[in-house]
Order: sequence, then C-alpha cells, then structure tokens
Amino acid sequence: MQERIPYLDVYKTQPVLAKSLIAVGEAVLESGLEVSLYHLIKLRASQINGCAFCQHMHVNEARKDGESQTRLDVLAAWREVPIFTPRERAALGWTEALTQIAGKSVSEEDFANVSAEFTQTEIVNLTAVIVAINSWNRIAVGFRFIPNVA
Repeated sequence: MQERIPYLDVYKTQPVLAKSLIAVGEAVLESGLEVSLYHLIKLRASQINGCAFCQHMHVNEARKDGESQTRLDVLAAWREVPIFTPRERAALGWTEALTQIAGKSVSEEDFANVSAEFTQTEIVNLTAVIVAINSWNRIAVGFRFIPNVA
C-alpha cells in the first residue's frame, strides 16, 4: 500500500487544518481532562475507524504516559473486562456513539451514561477530543498515511 498524499504534504497544503486540530487537543488537555482518558478516547476511535497510523501513534503515546499494555491490549473489548473505571466506560461509550453516528442517532441512554460520570463542561471536552480524532482519522485513512512500524 502506498500513501495517496504524504502526510507532510497535507500539512504544508493546509497548515490551518493541522494547527486547528492540534489546538483542540491542547485545549482539552489544559481543561483538566485526565491524560489517560484522552489517550483511551483517541485510540478507541482510531480502532473503530481502522486508522493504523493513528492507532500506532496513540498506543505509543499512551504507553509513554504510563498506560498499561494490558489495558491497551483489551481496549476494543472494554465492555467485557473489569479493568476500566465507570468514568472510563462512560467516555468510551460516548466515543463509540459519536464515532459510529452514521445512520443512527446518539441515544438518550448514551447521553445519560456519560452525564452520570461527567459534568456538562467535561462532556463538551470529551466531545471535542472525539471530534478531533475522528477528523484526524479521516485525513489519515483517506490519504493512506502509513505508520512507521519497521
């Protein structure tokens, strides 16, 4: 497989796009959202979207920031293992609901679950992370960015 447009060319062509998405991520981290949660959200959305480039990047970032390999190994099956907190489960459910939005709406149950664990401000920040990573995934998948796994 070959990249359709090299990632550096995308950023050179549309630098405001990259800067804007990076700024969203930085703003969310500055808001106080847990770094571990930030990584889990980005990795889970990237798994759903089949973005190898982003999965590779975010799993490495998560490990660097102290996330355990065991939790990363079972993230796709988070509902079936007891190692994620209720707060993490609510965020992962919200991530899945917003990432898989095509053809269906976000249910009242999805919103109730995230509202039980997060404040309104935190939900907005979670949503911002989800929006940003889904945007990055669409760029990376669309242009076939290749992760450096050699």
